Amino acid sequence: MINKKIFNNTKSAFKLKSNTELDRAIFLFSMMNRPTLVKAGSALTKFSLKLHLPVETLIKKTIFEQFCGGVTEEDCKPVTNEMYDENLHSILDYSVEGKKTEEEFDAAMEKKLSLIEYANGKKEISFAMFKPTGIGRFEIWEKVSEKLSLSDDEKEEWKRVKKRVDTLCSKAHELKVRLYADGEETWMQTAADDLMEEMMRKYNKEEVLIFNTLQCYRWDRLDYLKGLHEKAEKEGFKIGAKIVRGAYMEKENARAKKLGYASPICESKEATDVNFNSTLSYCLKNLDDISVFIGTHNEVSSYLALQIIEDKGLSLDDKRIWFSQLYGMSDHISYNLAKKGYNAVKLVPFGPVRDVVPYLLRRAQENTSVKGQTGRELSLLREERKRRKGDESTKSHRE
Repeated sequence: MINKKIFNNTKSAFKLKSNTELDRAIFLFSMMNRPTLVKAGSALTKFSLKLHLPVETLIKKTIFEQFCGGVTEEDCKPVTNEMYDENLHSILDYSVEGKKTEEEFDAAMEKKLSLIEYANGKKEISFAMFKPTGIGRFEIWEKVSEKLSLSDDEKEEWKRVKKRVDTLCSKAHELKVRLYADGEETWMQTAADDLMEEMMRKYNKEEVLIFNTLQCYRWDRLDYLKGLHEKAEKEGFKIGAKIVRGAYMEKENARAKKLGYASPICESKEATDVNFNSTLSYCLKNLDDISVFIGTHNEVSSYLALQIIEDKGLSLDDKRIWFSQLYGMSDHISYNLAKKGYNAVKLVPFGPVRDVVPYLLRRAQENTSVKGQTGRELSLLREERKRRKGDESTKSHRE
């Protein structure tokens, strides 16, 4: 039986954190445990940046250093190398959001291409990624998803978006680098799903290099995956499924209510958990056709995956199974999985401090909205602080 205590090992979870970094993490997670404070802090940060107040240093020394690897890829090197020494892989994410022009989308694609090339041949970087709305206007994804007719200009624009996606997937295929498309809101996700399915059909014939994200707080995702699996078996391609719980719940429910349609989101946290775990089990039971990237900060789901891996007698480092958490969060899961020999990977965001702020604020808000998540994180960090103090006093007694 799987040892249900592996995630409690705080010594290996926070091994790379100095006492100062540990204290900073305790301070930040204490703040994030208070939703009203997060709301006020987010508003204040946006306001300060708008007025060009000198807050960048403060942001850099606190939330940025907790959740980002640095400003450039080079800055991230010590971080990714240090983690890889502990058998923990990385994905570099240039987390600049909210671009609007064709020039910006082309530049974003070039940046993502350079990151695919950067990952090539680097053992510590196991995936590359892109966000569909980072390389094409949100509204065009939405129009295509809703099957609305496009003007001639929009048809040309959509062609350019598809070309960017194909350029990235083609490069990933050529260099044998795994690449995933991040999840988006439901009202533009259909176009992304269709396009990523096309990419899998084209590039996942022999091995799985192209992945699409399934947000399992959507109650239709398991059926979607089963339908995709049928097509894949029939047409001879393989599926890359990145499964996560989901990131836009409040926005999704509010839009459904406002426009008067049934919410695409599961009715409760429990229903989401059931849906995620069912999707996870389905992937792990069909590994000949589906490679799975398990993006979760949930211990129960992680233990379920470990149990299935053990029951099926699979190798711990089976290349078709990856576990992933965000940099700066859930180290107790990532480092302990890596230590046991599973394929574990951290998503390491980077970029200019000011440009990464929207990403950081979303992180802080997501942390606040996941019930119990921040509290668990905080209790483990405090436990490690206590353990170190105990070690220090034992050491000084000996001396």
